[in-house]
Amino acid sequence: MSGWVCLCVALLAACLQVYSAGSSLMKCKLGTKLCKDGSECISYRHVCDGEKDCKDGSDEEDCESGCGDDQFQCAHGMKCIEKNQVCDGAAQCQDLSDEQHCMKHTENCAHLCDAKHLCLSARFVCDGEKDCLDGTDEKNCVDQKETNAISVPAAPGPALPIKCTLGSKPCKDNLDCVYYNHVCDGDVDCRDGSDEEDCLSECEIDQFQCAHGKKCIDKSQLCDGVPQCQDRSDELQCSKHTEGCAHQCDDGSLCIPSSFLCDGEGDCKDGSDEATCVDQECSATEFRCASDQCVSASVRCDGHPDCWDRSDEEGCTKAPACNTKHSCPQSKECLVQEWICDGHHDCKDGSDEKDCPMSSLNCGDFQWFCKSKTMCVPIVWRCDGMKDCDDGSDEADCGEVRCLPHEYQCGSRECLDPALVCNGITNCADGSDEGGSCQTCTEVDHTHCSHACYSTPQGLRCRCTAGYKLMEDGQTCADVDECEDQTPAVCSHICINIPGSYRCDCHPGFIMQAGGSQCKITGEPLLLTSVQTDLYLYGLRSSSLDVLPSSAKKVIMSLDYDLRDQKVFWVSVDSDTIRWSSMDQKTTGILIKGVRADSVAVDWLGRNLYWVDGVNSHIVAVRLAKASVKSLDKSVILDEDLDQPRCLALLPQKGLMFWTEIGNVVKIERAGMDGSERRAVVNSSLGWPGGIAVDMISERIYWTDERLGAIGSSSLDGDNIKILQMKETTNPFAVAVFNDMLYWSDAKKRVVQAANKLSGKNRQVVLKRPGQPFAVKIIHPILQMDTDSACKKMDCSHMCVLAPRRRAVCKCPSGLLLAEDGLTCSSLISKTFLLLLSPSTVTKIYLQSRQAAAELKGWPEHLALQIPNINDATILDYSVRDGILVLTDDGTASLNSLKLNDAALISQGPFLKLQDDTITAMALDWITLNVFWSSKKQPRLQVTSKTGALTAVIIRDDISGVGCIALHPPGGTVCFTNLDLQDAGSSAVLECAHMDGAKRRVVWKDAAQPTSLVFSSNGDTVYWADTRMGTINSVHTDGSGYRKLETVDGPTAVALSDDTLIWMTVSDMTRLWYRDQQQKLWFETGAQVIGLKSFSRSNQSGSSKCAQNNGNCQHLCLATPSGRTCGCAHDHVAITDTTCSLKEGCSAGSRRCLDQTCLPAEKFCDGQVDCLDHSDESCIGLEPKSGTKAPALTRPPSPETELDNALKEDGKLMNLELEHCSQSRCSGNGRCVQIDGAAECVCSEGYSGSSCQDQAVKSMQGLIIYGAAGLGVGIVVIAVIATIVKRRSSASRSSPEGTKEMSMSELEKKAESAPNTQTAQTEISKAEEAASSAD
Repeated sequence: MSGWVCLCVALLAACLQVYSAGSSLMKCKLGTKLCKDGSECISYRHVCDGEKDCKDGSDEEDCESGCGDDQFQCAHGMKCIEKNQVCDGAAQCQDLSDEQHCMKHTENCAHLCDAKHLCLSARFVCDGEKDCLDGTDEKNCVDQKETNAISVPAAPGPALPIKCTLGSKPCKDNLDCVYYNHVCDGDVDCRDGSDEEDCLSECEIDQFQCAHGKKCIDKSQLCDGVPQCQDRSDELQCSKHTEGCAHQCDDGSLCIPSSFLCDGEGDCKDGSDEATCVDQECSATEFRCASDQCVSASVRCDGHPDCWDRSDEEGCTKAPACNTKHSCPQSKECLVQEWICDGHHDCKDGSDEKDCPMSSLNCGDFQWFCKSKTMCVPIVWRCDGMKDCDDGSDEADCGEVRCLPHEYQCGSRECLDPALVCNGITNCADGSDEGGSCQTCTEVDHTHCSHACYSTPQGLRCRCTAGYKLMEDGQTCADVDECEDQTPAVCSHICINIPGSYRCDCHPGFIMQAGGSQCKITGEPLLLTSVQTDLYLYGLRSSSLDVLPSSAKKVIMSLDYDLRDQKVFWVSVDSDTIRWSSMDQKTTGILIKGVRADSVAVDWLGRNLYWVDGVNSHIVAVRLAKASVKSLDKSVILDEDLDQPRCLALLPQKGLMFWTEIGNVVKIERAGMDGSERRAVVNSSLGWPGGIAVDMISERIYWTDERLGAIGSSSLDGDNIKILQMKETTNPFAVAVFNDMLYWSDAKKRVVQAANKLSGKNRQVVLKRPGQPFAVKIIHPILQMDTDSACKKMDCSHMCVLAPRRRAVCKCPSGLLLAEDGLTCSSLISKTFLLLLSPSTVTKIYLQSRQAAAELKGWPEHLALQIPNINDATILDYSVRDGILVLTDDGTASLNSLKLNDAALISQGPFLKLQDDTITAMALDWITLNVFWSSKKQPRLQVTSKTGALTAVIIRDDISGVGCIALHPPGGTVCFTNLDLQDAGSSAVLECAHMDGAKRRVVWKDAAQPTSLVFSSNGDTVYWADTRMGTINSVHTDGSGYRKLETVDGPTAVALSDDTLIWMTVSDMTRLWYRDQQQKLWFETGAQVIGLKSFSRSNQSGSSKCAQNNGNCQHLCLATPSGRTCGCAHDHVAITDTTCSLKEGCSAGSRRCLDQTCLPAEKFCDGQVDCLDHSDESCIGLEPKSGTKAPALTRPPSPETELDNALKEDGKLMNLELEHCSQSRCSGNGRCVQIDGAAECVCSEGYSGSSCQDQAVKSMQGLIIYGAAGLGVGIVVIAVIATIVKRRSSASRSSPEGTKEMSMSELEKKAESAPNTQTAQTEISKAEEAASSAD
């Protein structure tokens, strides 16, 4: 025990030593000096001025007792100034005595002195006080005795009684006059000391005592605009009385309106505005705290104190059942690990903050490391004029001090009023305000300056009054706009610049506070937050706590409210329902089912609910309704090029929405609430942006960044980015802003905190519960004021959405199109649609939508579909009958099959993959689903079966390169462009042939840069766009009937739909045109579009001999005008007109390239090109993509099985088929075996799936990555975030048929077992609440 006592004594002594050292090392700013006792700093101007400013009086020690002959002594005190500074128009004496009694020649002038600059009346001559600087008024005077108490000797002439000027009184000895404001001010001014006699030691109750001295004045004289105190303390910190002035406080220096009284927020420093208030009434479902709060009865005796005085946890009949690992040893409050040693006393006895270890300190990228190495402060606190580091190092080495525009800057960097320059008194620490070329400004000098002239050591200069700045010409003064670029802002709401000054104003609904710069709201704002599955309403002034009803079974991730209907809308993790809870009726309900939502936002002005669908990468909206609505009623607002949108915020007053994006490119975007005018606003200073909120007052957006451990903000345009990084923002999840305060949830520390939104200072813990808080919002009527809505003027049949610039737009649900009136949603009449291809998106637009409007700025009604697993799509084709979409991917040089349904693209995986090559042209035979294609390194016309197992060369010779291909399967015709792909200036030839390669012919040979080849519906004409010529051309397949159409700009793609030509141009914008008797612009968009095709059942009508049973062909069925031709794979030969057999000529264990050369079988699909034509690497599944869970591509029934039975004795054929099967069916990652007569895959080590398409170690990659990104948030947060990300990636990157969504418990098991960093494992192991806390 004695050891501990010694240690404590030693620590105390060290602390005292440190404190003492800190005191002795006090530093004074330039222009001031330290008092001897080291307690304070005073200005050099107050040294030896006759008044004691230092507590120890050291400022008046060692002072000269008298002034020199060439000096003037101030009347008050002992200060000496140069005589040439007397009556110079600038006061150097504190009492202004050097500028008093300065007069011009008058009629009763009796004595001239000071080189005839001054003339005195007779009563000032020989009065015992030198009035002339040369002293001639007191020379040659005859000594006399006083004749009475109020007369003094005078010469020449009779004695005159002393007369004092207005505002002054004579001393008792009648030798001096003293100003009334110097009487009883604590300083002796009269020689006999009579001005400090009979003074009260304390002021009366109705009086105010000046800060300096003992002077008392009436309180009615406070803040009356006239200083009665010598130090002007009666006019400091005054606020103007407002029209609503109802209560004066703080000694009359503040007056507040009645709405500020008893509102739960202290406005007066003396607390009188919240005194004598009537206690608020608590409802029957609430518990009244002894501290007069009202909290929900459900939190009574729950193990966590919610009353200020902890009375809700007192008098409990039994100890609380804590679901946490810890509890306080004596008071038994429930305690979580994160609250131990967090700096806040959670246990009544403070035991949670005892014996806390010192933790290592690592500052973030946006923090300043104090030199004491004990603190990290936000970098925005550096050099802000306030010391935040314990050693003050954040305010050291701040560089040059910037003076106000009207001030003079010393060489030692202090700032002076120009009146103090060249006044004979050294005010700058380095003396740079005196000497040099100091001289007096003449009347002519003043006329050269727009305001005034003043003298400096560098010569005469023009100066401006406060609020103005000197322009470059050195003479003209211009107004300073205090409202622009001021940090911090001079006004919290609205700043109005006026000449020479500024005025602050408040937004409607707010009232100006004392000081005239801050605004306050009337009525109590409420904090709405989700704490895991619970919903809380917390009074930010009264600290009342209410619990709303909740039917959530898992964590509530996002919420928003509609004040008009008193509903809170929310979504929980891993749910397909948006629900609501009533704030007044305490009921719950469902708004919409069958939708995926990660973030919800209420448009209270347009009466809609928006949400982010992260699975399908959409932003969706539905009308707010009293009853539940159907999922079919929703409208897609935005679906183009959205990767992984996470959180959404609305600004209905401006028709804008903002969202965070955490996909491949991290950014924050904004668009109109109708989806228009989209752009990225923040794409730098971001780690992993999460929650987002809009501050309507400052017109800024705020976001949380979980990777940076910070809260960022910017203007609505993305300018003026600020990052606030504190130790309290380590794990921010959601954010809200109201007035001057910023609120954020910290799911790890289990608190909701608040701080000043500009500085991050005045931080406080608002709500602390054992559960984890996620979503946060602030509720107040001012945030949802019922202003005019543009939708009130619209009569939309389904839904009206707000748009920028106070506009409104009607929207339709999927499957309906907006009619020409712009109001009515109608059913589709024509099923013809366009597919527009972007690198990662396919956009579907019905042709009928072009009737709705002319020259649209932005997309018409459309459906944007994210392409799973592909980021560099280049060519597309589609089968309307089968719903099969085929895409080429330049990123992997592959052909990919996808299923297109009403709302999504479902990957069926690649069926052909090339090595070090690029597919240049592709077309789909929509009858057989065979794909015709060509590539740079295989410049032939080739066809591959839909399974990818069979490839044949159709046309081999005399092809420089194939730019595009068009098919007409019912007519058995193929056309293609033959051109040199390496020479952009070369001409091209358009050729056609039968689909088996026969009857090849040139139909046009004068094409320049043809692209986008397309057949007419009857197949007798082919159209193409010529980019270089700027034309759209057509010719019959027999080479006759050539025609061309001149277009605006160079067309890059053309489509033919219902005999209507549609084409695309790309310049500054992507534009779609059509011809309806004349050329018309349909719409334009800023999106990147690289391909265009039109589809309808009428365009893909007809049949061929290949339609039934593959034309009885064993391998490939190729349509011709007269029938069909059965083709064999490149390494087979035809045995009959329908069957094929392996080509002989290659040795055992060898295979044949497309150019017919033979290579060892192991060289095929090994990732290394060996065939001269690269055909050995035309494979499937060469590099399985992580996360892809596409189902195996199943072959259609074919006569191959019958052929196998007929040729059982031919072992070579069986081995060949299994070899093909291993490459196609098993993705090259396994081998085919016969099981019960069917081919099945036996996967190689490390691969799984029915087609061996999945790498086992990669199946959890998404979870591992995002689990690591959320380190430190705890197992529930990791699992929650992982669920969102996994859900998105599993839906957008894989096939739903092949992927079963994981439950929360499964995700947490994976998070625990994932081969992540050691830190992640440690954090997970420390987590207290497993799946049960989130479920």
